[in-house]
Amino acid sequence: MNKYAHDVIVPDAESNLNKKKQVAEMFNSIAGKYDFLNRFLSAGVDIWWRKKAISQLKKLKPKIVLDVATGTADVALMTHKELHPDKIYGIDISAGMLDLGRKKIQQKGLEKIIELQQGDSENIAFEDNFFDGITVAFGVRNFENLEKGLAEMLRVLKPGGKLVVLEFSKPKQKSFKFLYQFYLSKLAPGLVQAFASDKKAYQYLNNSVFAFPEGQNFLNIMHGVGFTQTYLQPLSLGICTIYCGTKV
Repeated sequence: MNKYAHDVIVPDAESNLNKKKQVAEMFNSIAGKYDFLNRFLSAGVDIWWRKKAISQLKKLKPKIVLDVATGTADVALMTHKELHPDKIYGIDISAGMLDLGRKKIQQKGLEKIIELQQGDSENIAFEDNFFDGITVAFGVRNFENLEKGLAEMLRVLKPGGKLVVLEFSKPKQKSFKFLYQFYLSKLAPGLVQAFASDKKAYQYLNNSVFAFPEGQNFLNIMHGVGFTQTYLQPLSLGICTIYCGTKV
């Protein structure tokens, strides 16, 4: 399988750990502030982004949904609210993030509908053709092997099932692109440092965003591993993008 620039972007270049383990440790360290920082740094727009992504599954009326890189279960909870599937599974490599997600699920009394498991996208512990729909919000940049992760998600989708990926991208409008780059590379890490000790986590965010094969390049990768009917939808002047593909 091919390797891509973002596959080798890691939170700490001096660490001997592989990307997967570094990412897990990074999210464990920022888990307690993750939801707050997301709302703060995006001025709350990330909620609308997630809702827009989930809406791509509405016509499918999925009964069983998988949320990959579920984190603190924001997308899983929103999927229940928007689509009302019979069962939602969420997987993530960070135990710290999952612990917080489970607390949120318990608070809403949804333990029988939403189940979180520790696991990663490159070795999904479900049988072939199991899910009607799969979502990934801001997670594919963290894959250690992008094609392997996409191929695994294709494997566990039912024929006719749909993958929805929400990921950061780079605006194309020149004036806005400059402001966005300044915010992401300079301002955001500084703001994060005021609230959290791990500035590296959000410097990694910046580095991985700029290395990610976005736009048509990402659709080509999805198509290359076997997805069909692929399409993309930029949001908020291209700050992030929804990517979708279907399994034949």
